[in-house]
Amino acid sequence: MPGGDVTTAPLERVGEEGYTLAAMRLGNLEVTLVSDGEFRLDGGAMFGVVPRTMWERVKPPDERNRIRMATNCLLVARGDELVLVDTGIGDKHDAQFRDLFGMDPHAVRLPDAIRRAGYEIEQVTHVLLTHLHFDHCGWNTRRAAAVEELVPTFPNAVYWLERGEVEHARRPNERDRASYDPRNWEPLFTAGVVRLYDGDRGCEPIPGVRAVGAPGHNANMCIVLVDGTVGGGAGGGGPHGPEGAEDDRLESGEREDFGGKAVFFADLVPTVAHVAYPWIMSYDLFPMTTLENKKIWLPRAAAEGWLAIFQHELVAPLGRVVEEKPGRFRAVPLAATAAVAGAAAAVAPAR
Repeated sequence: MPGGDVTTAPLERVGEEGYTLAAMRLGNLEVTLVSDGEFRLDGGAMFGVVPRTMWERVKPPDERNRIRMATNCLLVARGDELVLVDTGIGDKHDAQFRDLFGMDPHAVRLPDAIRRAGYEIEQVTHVLLTHLHFDHCGWNTRRAAAVEELVPTFPNAVYWLERGEVEHARRPNERDRASYDPRNWEPLFTAGVVRLYDGDRGCEPIPGVRAVGAPGHNANMCIVLVDGTVGGGAGGGGPHGPEGAEDDRLESGEREDFGGKAVFFADLVPTVAHVAYPWIMSYDLFPMTTLENKKIWLPRAAAEGWLAIFQHELVAPLGRVVEEKPGRFRAVPLAATAAVAGAAAAVAPAR
């Protein structure tokens, strides 16, 4: 398959509050968006200095001023290797936590979403973490059957953690201590499955999947660049096509040219509303650094036509960034994904 082609299948509803992108081929990589369900965060905190009268038009809050948030994670397959980018919120939280963050007890969770995408958790060979906040690494670990011990959820995977982020997570300050839960990473060190990387240099667990530092949200957060044009013709493999079959196409869904590339924005641009330069979260420890990195990566994504993946976007998590005028960007959703995800959002019950 030429590196610039991407073929998508419609989003499959996997529950009242969840969905899984059935399959997408980006150059010689197969990409699948999987969700750990929905949660909610304070709208004011999500939009910083932007007045509520502006942000509520695009992200309506509930009666507790919270907006609906997705926990989109990314699977990338190449031959026999399968990378999972971030692991959602997990299942280790008590009732007070679940109420505070508006978690739905009936939502389809990440392990089941992965299975519905055609994979087993044992097939994951690499888990790549953008950072260690609780909503990004919760399924790193799970409770072993019949015992209280926490073990890696993905037993055959190497877990890639940014070195400085681990150091900070072990000694957080008063402002961000609530964002970290050592249950999500310390058992990985005990199990000997961690590989540390430095965001400044980046890391590449498999050819075409690379984490690069993009601080601002915190000091060490990374985004993930996906490039299906590198590494030759191994093909996506995976459950949706034979290994090496670059000319394999899915019959349904739309087809667009992204140059074979995508960017997983993590918390640099968490939703489509955050594409605008000034729309920066109050959660960000270094908002001016966030702004600097948005000015690096948004113009590049727009100029090169990348597929843009918005980790916390509930309605339209996939699309492209366009520059309407110098320095002014907006997200244009993929029609197929936005239509189905939007329908899911419309029927979701209020909490």
